Amino acid sequence: MNTATTATTANIQNNNLTAFYHLPGLFEFYELYRIFLPLFRKHREYFYDWCEIGSIYGAPSDCIWGGGRTSFGYSDPEDVLDLVREYGISARLTFSNSLLREEHLTDKKCNELCKMFEHASDADNSPHTHQLQNGVIVHSELLLNYLQKNYPDLYLISSTTKVLTDFQDFLTEINREDFRYIVPDFRLNKVFDKLDLMSQHQKDKVEFLCNECCWFGCKDRKICYESVSRKNLGNPAPEFHCASPDGGNGYRFSKAMENPGFISVDDIQNIYMPMGFSNFKIEGRGLGSALILEFLLYYMTKPEYQLHVREEIYLDNMLDLF
Repeated sequence: MNTATTATTANIQNNNLTAFYHLPGLFEFYELYRIFLPLFRKHREYFYDWCEIGSIYGAPSDCIWGGGRTSFGYSDPEDVLDLVREYGISARLTFSNSLLREEHLTDKKCNELCKMFEHASDADNSPHTHQLQNGVIVHSELLLNYLQKNYPDLYLISSTTKVLTDFQDFLTEINREDFRYIVPDFRLNKVFDKLDLMSQHQKDKVEFLCNECCWFGCKDRKICYESVSRKNLGNPAPEFHCASPDGGNGYRFSKAMENPGFISVDDIQNIYMPMGFSNFKIEGRGLGSALILEFLLYYMTKPEYQLHVREEIYLDNMLDLF
């Protein structure tokens, strides 16, 4: 670490600033987090002391309210809830389908999940859960109104699937009292001249998407998300084919790092946190657990301990990383 980074890191620590990571795969990567979370608690010295886990987000398979990605999470919701409750971590249901209609709001599975997760902190007397609150990532205004009326104890996050690329539209969303957090499109990540002018209250609501691999010049992002929403609803529609350069090659972290919107660990320490931002979302629900581990190593783990964490995870025979 260079001198400038060391000085900035010391300043962050002295001012008790914390970066909160919002991690992917609440249901999809339950087995990975079942091993990682005890390690994160037991060996906190392995990890940067300026970061914490703000939440883990995801959705079980076959949730018609789901959006963003078609989920393959098959873990039992009660097991998932027990895990995050044990470690005092907020759980977020990713219900960002943009094409919901009135008849979809009565879906039994999605309502049962909301009911289960709404009062998670009341289930026991654990010191980690007395103030724990879970949330929902939402796109549809119809669903937003329904959740506010029927599950008022779930906090709401405005989904990046809205593709808010215009800064004024983003500010309008930030100023809405409906949302605790807003995830802008990744192409607003580096407009520092505008971001720096925001009030601290506004900055506290921003949740930056750090590791997007999508082409920076993509004009089909909203259409892509809508195709996922149709698929989750079971509506027949032509398969969406990404026309972006290298779009057919799948996600690669090395490619994401070259994206103009990529937010690195150094960026978080030296730019975003000193500017007053503290929430950072890691994408990856549709990826494999081995790649999610790489995100956890890069964003949270001190370089000298990355091998320790990797070995602890790899040596657990119960986990299939591939």
